[in-house]
Amino acid sequence: MLLDDELPGLSYLKLLCEQIPELEVIRAFNDPVRFMNEFYNLEFDLCILDIEMPGINGVQIAENLKGRPVIFTTAYKEYAADAFDLDAIDYLIKPIRKERLQQAINKAIQRTEHQNKTPLCVRLNTDQGNTVLFFDQLVYVKTSEIDSRDKTALLSNGTRINMKNISFEKLLSILPSHGFCRINKKELIATSTVLYFSNDKITTNIYFQSEKPLVLTLGESYRTDFSNQINQ
Repeated sequence: MLLDDELPGLSYLKLLCEQIPELEVIRAFNDPVRFMNEFYNLEFDLCILDIEMPGINGVQIAENLKGRPVIFTTAYKEYAADAFDLDAIDYLIKPIRKERLQQAINKAIQRTEHQNKTPLCVRLNTDQGNTVLFFDQLVYVKTSEIDSRDKTALLSNGTRINMKNISFEKLLSILPSHGFCRINKKELIATSTVLYFSNDKITTNIYFQSEKPLVLTLGESYRTDFSNQINQ
């Protein structure tokens, strides 16, 4: 995705991107407001955007991209600190050279490859011995009713696993950084299970062999993290 309010600069950037084999330009915007209204419905892996634009600047837009990789382009060096505070891939000073853009794209590819190496499963100790827990099967975890040091996990096929002597903090460090969220002191869910939510309640698509879906409490101190996970 490309964004630059100046059409000549946008056209030049699009031309450069089309010369880089690893890139495919999905959309090119010259209006930051229109970009903000439409990007939610578009699939893209990287955004290359200008910083100094009328109405809303590129730094503000990047904050709304919820962690998607960005490369900033600008004629002004004073925005560099803001750009890297947002963990931008790179910061390119106009006029942009193809070789310098290629270097930034290589950085983006390296970061994507690193993120894609996230493990798909983990070996854990249970009350029945060791098990391999696949993350895409995990839907819900709660503190064990027998021993608070243990956690009971529910899988998508209805299987329950009693994980021995593991904290929520340890679990969250093992699980992928996106897709799982602790919602109160005693429960953790996969965000894919969320049907509806309010300020203090979450209705899930988990039924526990019941006709009614499981409704959980969203703790006050966990609301911000839950909101961030849902918006990603």
